[in-house]
Amino acid sequence: MEESRQLSYANAIQESLAQAMRLDPTVTVIGQLVNYESGIFGTTTGLVQEFGNDRVCDYPVAESSMTGVALGAALNGLRPVIVHQRIDFMMYSMDQIVNWASLWRFKSGGVSHLPVTIRAIVGKGWGQGPQHSKSFHGWFAHLPGIKVVMPSTAYDAKGLLLQAIFDEDPVIVIEHRSLFSMVDTVPAEPYYLEFGKASKRMEGDMLSIVALGSLVPVALRVASELKKQAINVEVLDLRTVAPLDTTAIFESVSKTRRLLVLDPGWRLAGFAAEVIAATVERMGSELKCNPRRITLPHTHTPTTFALEAEYYPSDNMIHQTIREMLSEKRVRGNSGTIST
Repeated sequence: MEESRQLSYANAIQESLAQAMRLDPTVTVIGQLVNYESGIFGTTTGLVQEFGNDRVCDYPVAESSMTGVALGAALNGLRPVIVHQRIDFMMYSMDQIVNWASLWRFKSGGVSHLPVTIRAIVGKGWGQGPQHSKSFHGWFAHLPGIKVVMPSTAYDAKGLLLQAIFDEDPVIVIEHRSLFSMVDTVPAEPYYLEFGKASKRMEGDMLSIVALGSLVPVALRVASELKKQAINVEVLDLRTVAPLDTTAIFESVSKTRRLLVLDPGWRLAGFAAEVIAATVERMGSELKCNPRRITLPHTHTPTTFALEAEYYPSDNMIHQTIREMLSEKRVRGNSGTIST
């Protein structure tokens, strides 16, 4: 019988890296301070002691160079995992990611592959401020040839990371630092979660919440409170941004006929807009009210605790939005559909 036990999000990542390296000697880990005793927030702890400096490679503060080295290593038979302690500084790698990694399979006619995994960590709290807390999942999902995943639980963090490492194409795994201490039941053996398959975290028939990353636990907390008041909300965790599981979204919204998207990214031209657009194109006339989205405001993250608390979506904000949507009615007139 397969052993299952409670494991933190950070420890699940560490375990998936260690198991991948045991399964395949071509798997390597590259990043700043990956070989330190404490590891990167505990996610690389102990790897260098088991696998040595040849496979767990510290790297200077040179993100573009590190990414280029990883791409070259992948072309020569390795499966590198790059670790960025902050996704913000991946921007120095944009030429490598946009102009090389994303289109490599396309340019080679499908003959050549780049099995590169990029772990990108999004900061929150501790006064992280505007330079350590951005999330670029919408940007990267816009690129053909790049797969983008956002695990919200320890179970998903392990399964999606293992899937990414053994995928034949570039994968960006976006991890929210605020989730690292969360605990979940995680099997001890290696397992793999298919990309493009959302997870229904809670059943409901009155409204569909489609959530990503760090906002999934918030959605579940709100939905649990509403359930005590006989308001049954469905929570769908997308898990992967690209590929996007539109089938699961459409199935949920077909049942509830109301859609609220929780996206831990900026509002303008953000990923939430893509989810809403795809849904409206498919079933706009079936909806009981206009879709809504809750995102980060279109400004940069403040540093102080008090301002940060106002910046991020709160339980009360989601509660209020859901109640407004449940009371909203759509009226169809000659000039189109309006909400009242």
